[in-house]
Amino acid sequence: MTIRVLALMLVTMMASVPSVYAQAATQEAPTRRPDVIFVPTPEEVVEAMLQVANVTKNDIVYDLGSGDGRIPVTAAKKYGARGVGIDIDPQRIKEAQENIAKNNVGNLVKVMNADLFTTDISEATVVTLYLLPSLNEKLKPKLMKELKPGTRIVSHAFDMGDWKPEKELDVNGRKVYFWTIPKR
Repeated sequence: MTIRVLALMLVTMMASVPSVYAQAATQEAPTRRPDVIFVPTPEEVVEAMLQVANVTKNDIVYDLGSGDGRIPVTAAKKYGARGVGIDIDPQRIKEAQENIAKNNVGNLVKVMNADLFTTDISEATVVTLYLLPSLNEKLKPKLMKELKPGTRIVSHAFDMGDWKPEKELDVNGRKVYFWTIPKR
């Protein structure tokens, strides 16, 4: 090959580099701006949430705004439950997938890069949340409509306004709220 051909190949390759990086950047961006910043739930609170919900191997635990996936991973690892994490941020999904692999629970836990307000959650028997009060309130009609009576809901730190919790725990200064979807 001549130097001219090599130079032309190099220029062609370099011209494609920016589009590859632009495509990667597009794939890594959330589909919309997340409603909350990611703050991990402490392990002792995760344990309390799963205990108050009486999670068993027969449950399907949905974690809405799942971050690094620690709640569904713990539900699978400790209780044998199936878990589904839903998060809008691809970076959190990547972290959750790493957590699933590290804990060898890929047969029980999956994560979805999706919007928790539009994703079907009807198969859940337990739903966990660590959102803001306004988001819990916004989510409440969806929970009531999509979830079967008896489905358990647990929220770290924030309640659901006028829907009074059946149980309220204090875990070293952190609140955990528990509800059950009522019969219709």
